[in-house]
Amino acid sequence: MWKPDRAAKKPIYQQITDYMERCISFGEFPPGSILPSERKLADLLGVNRSTVLQAYDELRASGIVESVKGSGTKVSKLKWGITPSQTPNWKQYVEGGTFLPNLPFIRRIREELRKGERIIDFASGELSADLFPNQIIRHLMQKQPFQEQLGYEDPQGFSPLRESLVSFLAQQLNINTTDSSILITSGSQQSLYLITQCLLSPGDAVAIEDPSYCYSLPMFQSAGLRLFGLPVDEHGINPEDIITLHRQHRIRMLFLNPNFQNPTGGILSAERRIRLLEIAAELGIPIVEDDPFTLTAFDGNPPPTLKSLDTSGNVLYIGSLSKIAASGLRIGWLIAPQAVVSRLTDARQQMDFGLSGIPQWVANQFIKDGHFEQQIILLRQALLHKRNHMIQGLQSILPDYITFTPPQGGLNIWCNINREFDDFKLLNEAIKRGVIHVPGSVYGSDHRSIRLSFARPHIDDIIPGLKLLKEAIQLISS
Repeated sequence: MWKPDRAAKKPIYQQITDYMERCISFGEFPPGSILPSERKLADLLGVNRSTVLQAYDELRASGIVESVKGSGTKVSKLKWGITPSQTPNWKQYVEGGTFLPNLPFIRRIREELRKGERIIDFASGELSADLFPNQIIRHLMQKQPFQEQLGYEDPQGFSPLRESLVSFLAQQLNINTTDSSILITSGSQQSLYLITQCLLSPGDAVAIEDPSYCYSLPMFQSAGLRLFGLPVDEHGINPEDIITLHRQHRIRMLFLNPNFQNPTGGILSAERRIRLLEIAAELGIPIVEDDPFTLTAFDGNPPPTLKSLDTSGNVLYIGSLSKIAASGLRIGWLIAPQAVVSRLTDARQQMDFGLSGIPQWVANQFIKDGHFEQQIILLRQALLHKRNHMIQGLQSILPDYITFTPPQGGLNIWCNINREFDDFKLLNEAIKRGVIHVPGSVYGSDHRSIRLSFARPHIDDIIPGLKLLKEAIQLISS
């Protein structure tokens, strides 16, 4: 986001005037479009509202913009020699299409984080900068320079990387597969997108956990799928609920996150895992196992994945480096029957001709040389330390407001607030104070729940952040 230069000789209002005029001339604000309100633009640029008013006055005086009573300030349609009939209705285009925008809460959170201002981030499901293996990656690239060809990579993924994953998954998670059954993707999101677009049809009924990360993904609605929730308790979903849902809606696929579930942090019990796999096999329903967190088990003993227990070939397994190593590499993987991999590879090739070979080469070196295993060991220790620090803070600062169950892995703590409140107001009040979280309603849950990530904030910010959150809760619930 552009910001005025306070050290420049040109007045700030004039800098804003020039900037807005450039945006308009470059088509970022087409003729007839509504400009941000004075208050919103002032907040975005970190200036007084009066400064923005002065800039808008300059633009009005030159005829570039005009004021419309009840509608704000809009770009003139005639200043640039363009008649209304020649101007595309960009609003109509933006609101069209089949791919839906993110939920309002998600857009609000990302908008705040993009500002780059000082805010304690309990919202991002990502590691803090000090937990990324930056030095190892730099060392790998210096030690053995990239020597692969720079043409289009195999759309199924860099073959050496797929081979390294076969060994790694067998050793770490007892998942037995072959390199021909692995598709390398740009992360779990792309794996889910390919599945929803290629293996399902509009109108198909799918079951997801309730609450679930999937509720926050508009890609399911964009694909025209009908979502049905499977309530999650302290032992995960109840597999018998699948039978009921299937009778009522003919469920075509299950999307589950059994280990350290996002957002609750829960683990599907061993007995329910076995029953789940039995029911899925009896009904012929595929299970998509999204597994970003199993390897973070704080005790060093990861619970078994569904894929490792699957004897019927019902489970499509999704993994990724994003949550536990390096999100910037954009490396994920999907394990599926070869016919499915072939179908998704074909679709993936139509999308982008395959992932860049450079990050795949780096990821292969990272995994093959044993650095990923070492990263996991160090990460478990660091996350456990942060988790314990947040638990101590919640118990000492918010004991009268929040209840929670300590997670045994993952990046988040799922909290229930024992007060009635408006979750949008709580988010806004928290942001005003310099702390941000994810409301539970994003995950289809009761609005009195929130998700707090302990992975992203610096450990020294956790306690101050919880104090700020308490102030916001007290204000909106008083």
